[in-house]
Amino acid sequence: MAGQDPTLSTSHPFYDVARHSILQVAGDDHLGRRIITFSCCRMPPSHQLNHQRLLEYLKFTLDQCVENDYTIVYFHYGLSSQNKPSLGWLQNAYKEFDRKYKKNLKMLYVVHPTSFIKVLWNIFKPLISHKFGKKVTYCSYLSELREHLQCDQLLVPVEVVRYDEKLQNLHKGQLPPPTKTPPPRPPLPTQQFGVSLQYLKDKNQGELIPPVLRSTVTYLRENGLHTEGLFRRSANAQTVRQVQRLFDQGKPVSFADYGDMHLPAVILKTFLRELPQPLLTFQAYEQILEITNVESSLRVTRCRQIVQSLPKHNYAVLRYLVGFLHVVSQESIFNKMNSSNLACVFGLNLIWPSQGTASLSALVPLNLFTELLIEYYEKVFSTQENTGEHTPDSVWTEQAVPVTRACEGIGTPQASPHLSSLHVP
Repeated sequence: MAGQDPTLSTSHPFYDVARHSILQVAGDDHLGRRIITFSCCRMPPSHQLNHQRLLEYLKFTLDQCVENDYTIVYFHYGLSSQNKPSLGWLQNAYKEFDRKYKKNLKMLYVVHPTSFIKVLWNIFKPLISHKFGKKVTYCSYLSELREHLQCDQLLVPVEVVRYDEKLQNLHKGQLPPPTKTPPPRPPLPTQQFGVSLQYLKDKNQGELIPPVLRSTVTYLRENGLHTEGLFRRSANAQTVRQVQRLFDQGKPVSFADYGDMHLPAVILKTFLRELPQPLLTFQAYEQILEITNVESSLRVTRCRQIVQSLPKHNYAVLRYLVGFLHVVSQESIFNKMNSSNLACVFGLNLIWPSQGTASLSALVPLNLFTELLIEYYEKVFSTQENTGEHTPDSVWTEQAVPVTRACEGIGTPQASPHLSSLHVP
């Protein structure tokens, strides 16, 4: 089947629906919000698809994202009388998605809307809050969607692309002329975003930890450990771009001047996401996907083996970052971000495939691997059994907050279901 995820297992609880690839996780937007796409052209005829199962699968998918801000892209093309759900189903679906689903949905992009969509909107308008209605953006063409999102990461169905080309040809005289893409410019000597770790090291006198990473971690460690929802919330898009420019130009950035603790958190995630190669490297992607096939008692050891095989520079940066995230998780009674919550945020910021985007079925092993790194930081990054391949302990011990400390009066966050049966050897 075209577009089907090759890694999808028949043991998936919603294999009967998931095999159609109607829903896909399509990376993050420019503010680090997870993107979910819904493609109507991939919906089979109604007699071949249980719409109640589709609703359950949609909730199952969103449950992995709703704790954080997220975005939905709805490709309307392909919905017909043969495959569209009933109005009763749509009404029931809207009621099923309670406040926890609607609160963190920040944008809903409807691509190629038709008169049918407008009729639906009028029918459901009495049920839809004004606040939710403001989150909806209509895009008549893919070019309009590109003004908001990077479409190359969305895996837009071929049928949708062809339909868009057909629309453009029909309305050619009404469309503005295409803008010419300027030739790529070489990065600035002070560039921080979109350049390799090696470039950053060469331009910063051999320093392994990139300046933007050190700056954000230092500020958050000193000021943000008790901020509820740290790394879960977004920040003002214009401010994020402004701060990125300052870093890229080598100018000083004072996060205290902005009065938003979520800003440095978004900047940190943006830095990781814009690396030309993920911090965990493309080479480790397939190994990480296999973590769920490893016996639970051996998973931490396997994580350690994978991490130890990373290039020296990647290892040093990863150790610095995960050490900080471990400290954040220790304050989860205040910030509500235990290792499981942090893993949901950072999984796709640390690793992604070299081609396309991570599939829905890949989210579980990617997030589990990240959770193990954070929860068992000291064992995974222990220098015992080290062969001298990696950076010594000084990479992390320079930080003011030690990784291990007595937490008098601080409760222990509830263990993740992934780790509940894990025995650390």
